Amino acid sequence: MKNRGVVSGCACCRMNRRRFLAAGCAACAGTAGLLVSPGESWATGAAGGKMKIRVIYALHAAQQPGPDWPNKGFDFRPVMERINMGLAQQCPNFEFVSSLAAGPEQAQKILDEDKSANSGGYLVYQMNAWNRVVQTIATSGKPVLYADFQYGGSGGFLVYMADFIRKKAPNVGFVASSRLEDLVEAVQCFARVQKGGSAADFVAATAQVRVKNTPQTGDLNCKPDPVKVLSTQECLARMKQSKILAVTTEAGPTSTLMGIPVEHMSFVEVNEAWKAADKDESRAVANRWRKNAATVIGVSQETLDTSAAMYLGMKAVLKKHGANAITINCLGGFYGGHIHAYPCLGFHELCNEGLIGACECDVRSTATMVALTTLTQGRPGYISDPVIDTTKRQIIYAHCVASNKVFGPQGPTNPFAIMTHSEDRQGASLRSVLPLGYMTTTVEFEQGRKEVLFHRGKAVANDPDDRACRTKLAAEPVGDIEKLFTLWDQWGWHRVTCYGDLKEPVFALADALGYKVVEEA
Repeated sequence: MKNRGVVSGCACCRMNRRRFLAAGCAACAGTAGLLVSPGESWATGAAGGKMKIRVIYALHAAQQPGPDWPNKGFDFRPVMERINMGLAQQCPNFEFVSSLAAGPEQAQKILDEDKSANSGGYLVYQMNAWNRVVQTIATSGKPVLYADFQYGGSGGFLVYMADFIRKKAPNVGFVASSRLEDLVEAVQCFARVQKGGSAADFVAATAQVRVKNTPQTGDLNCKPDPVKVLSTQECLARMKQSKILAVTTEAGPTSTLMGIPVEHMSFVEVNEAWKAADKDESRAVANRWRKNAATVIGVSQETLDTSAAMYLGMKAVLKKHGANAITINCLGGFYGGHIHAYPCLGFHELCNEGLIGACECDVRSTATMVALTTLTQGRPGYISDPVIDTTKRQIIYAHCVASNKVFGPQGPTNPFAIMTHSEDRQGASLRSVLPLGYMTTTVEFEQGRKEVLFHRGKAVANDPDDRACRTKLAAEPVGDIEKLFTLWDQWGWHRVTCYGDLKEPVFALADALGYKVVEEA
């Protein structure tokens, strides 16, 4: 999932805080102060000189109306209730007031209402990924604690927080933890301001708390995994012999990326190939998927058949154009009626075969996958939307498709489950339960800046959380997890991960391309 705006027709844009209270988030009033209506003083109900903190949830609506992280129909009210209750119970020295905001206009309205209130600071909770709320709140100059609702707001949180870090925002601290206790301890840092400290003192305190609660580096010794890599020159030569098909609404001129030809084509040809796929062959592929899967959850035989036809159609288009990689604007194509099956399972199958199937028409990540698969003689890259959890010292690579042959087409397989696409609970996608104990390498090649973004991590867990994308490989990063927060605004959300310690060959490939390696951890 890439950077997306607010779902159109968002009910939250029209929801005032009284209507939200009526909608059922009783704990927002009962356990965390009051949901204040426009025109009411925030000071109402203040007792004992408690510092007032407004909690602002940045999200589309209390119950999600459309496809996005965490998923369509997700009910945020119990989550907000748990947060509000936890803050009220564990931070009795503060008075909390809760609000919703879908974007800048609502955020500005909140600031305007607070001008006459003796407010102390803000907690902005990024619940959906791309709602731009914290930027407006930060202009208040008051201390702001920015928190990530993981597998909900993580993309925006990482990108927006990296921008604050780059600009040295003096009043924005952050917490990126799955533990409520870490949030509570960060909130307690508002006491620095209550005792006469500055917003900068508050930010420094949140950083100290975050670092204190992040575990020390664990055992980074990994299972043996010798990787047979091509020489740099042979890799470059084979990359030039590759071809990427980039499928979106309209065809365009051929371009090159890292020496790889990129042919821009419309959905029409892929959709026609899907229609033309042999029904018996499609059923055979679908049945093989069903047989090999550890489980199939919520996906009908008809959906499996159409997904298999999409795989066969994509493979026919690759053959016709002499290409070995395809990336499709899958969500836009499916929601726009340009294609009629998700390509997720087809991408999975192509990657298992040593070809490249890549999500969301992300050409840069696709070229990165071509480079890695070529360099490693068949190991697939895995595009993901990462999440960082400091309390576990983990980066979690999340997406709705992955290979289950991470060591290459001739290597062993790992279990997988067939499930719906997570964000909209439609179609067919895949949860790959990826092998643990191995070193992984995560990169992005950026031709425009002539840079390679690079970090490594030891695969330590597969997170089965039902929110957000289906496959969630958790890794402990090699290096400084704090540094890992700093570059998302420059590089965007996607990363490509490959099994193996590829530091030396990636650095050598970068050098041959004339690229600088940027180590993000």
